[in-house]
Amino acid sequence: LKPRDEREKSQQQIVQELFPQLLSIPGVLAFVINPPSLGANFASSPVSYVIQGDNYEEINQAVNIMMGEASKLGYLLNLDTDLRLNKPQLDIHIDRERASGLGVSVADIGSTLETFLGGRVVTDFKRGAKQYDVILQVKPEARSTPNSIENLYLRSNAGLVQLANVVKVEKTVAPKELNHYNRIRSATITASLLPGVTLGKALDDLDKIAQEKLPSNIKREYSGQSLEYKTSSSALYFMFLLALIFIYLVLSAQFESFVHPFTILLSVPLAVFGALLTLFIFGESLNIYSQIGLIMLIGLVTKNAILIVEFANQQKENGLSVADAIIEAATIRLRPILMTSFATIFGILPIAIGLGAGAESRRPLGLVVVGGMLFSTFLTLVVVPVVYTLLSRFVKTKEEVKLANENSRTELNDEAVMVGK
Repeated sequence: LKPRDEREKSQQQIVQELFPQLLSIPGVLAFVINPPSLGANFASSPVSYVIQGDNYEEINQAVNIMMGEASKLGYLLNLDTDLRLNKPQLDIHIDRERASGLGVSVADIGSTLETFLGGRVVTDFKRGAKQYDVILQVKPEARSTPNSIENLYLRSNAGLVQLANVVKVEKTVAPKELNHYNRIRSATITASLLPGVTLGKALDDLDKIAQEKLPSNIKREYSGQSLEYKTSSSALYFMFLLALIFIYLVLSAQFESFVHPFTILLSVPLAVFGALLTLFIFGESLNIYSQIGLIMLIGLVTKNAILIVEFANQQKENGLSVADAIIEAATIRLRPILMTSFATIFGILPIAIGLGAGAESRRPLGLVVVGGMLFSTFLTLVVVPVVYTLLSRFVKTKEEVKLANENSRTELNDEAVMVGK
């Protein structure tokens, strides 16, 4: 493609336009995909769903169910699996009772099959300076068909016994490759996605199909890009929770209270709601970039509440009532709150608009920050004062703590005097 500033359409728009045109070509299966953004192999498929079981027959049945149901979703392209039961195989079943009656052991049967069909080194000889192995084996034309197995003979206590009398040969098919995932027998279902369909939606739908249609002994895992997506998503949720706990502890140490940090962190749900609403309005998904933006919001939106709560505490120390202190704090701190918030919003706005190459991936991050800041800034001015007023009864000022300490000391001194008398 040409550089982004030399073309009007984005990479995603070009893919969406070429997709139906390529699929309409008769006799050709061709489609356009975007290269993976998480550093995976370009040839790898976004959807990589692993089915695990005790044996390949059960896995094959589960894969057929998954493939049939997944094809009904309508947005999975090039749906395929690496489990193919198309390799011809001969299963040899030994009649142990008959073999025992004829004086033939299972070891003798195995040794005969190994020697005549596979070949076995029985000795070697030297010619000059070179040494050669002597391999015992039936001629190729005598072992080219399955019927050749039954025509073999082996020696028993009573003489020669035809192999057809003690074994039964059955023609079957087997997997071409015995794939394992985490050392468990498995098969992998791969697929590409239609433009506009998220990987999270595809994996959720496949999980729902597996839960409803597959037996309980069949397990499911992820690999490739699907595993990267699930791992990164769960890690970001953990980081979001860890950031909340860390900020709460820092604020508790700063304000010397466990109540005020709770008041301040109430601005985070407001910001998250505004961010998700913005993503919905602009048709963006909750991906790894927007999740990073949510973590950024925790630190950005709490500063507004900190400004109000800190100034209200100072006004209370000066003797104002709770209502007068919080009204004074919200009034005086309005201008710095708006200045810092709009400075942040206008700084992130170019990312939210989506300017320059690669802007499509950064755009959700910008939308999350801008939408969350706008929504939280105005609601914080209403919600924080109300919550501060309601919870202030559980927080004592320094003067109240000092007065309580003095009263307790006075009571202790009085008790000591009474005891002395």
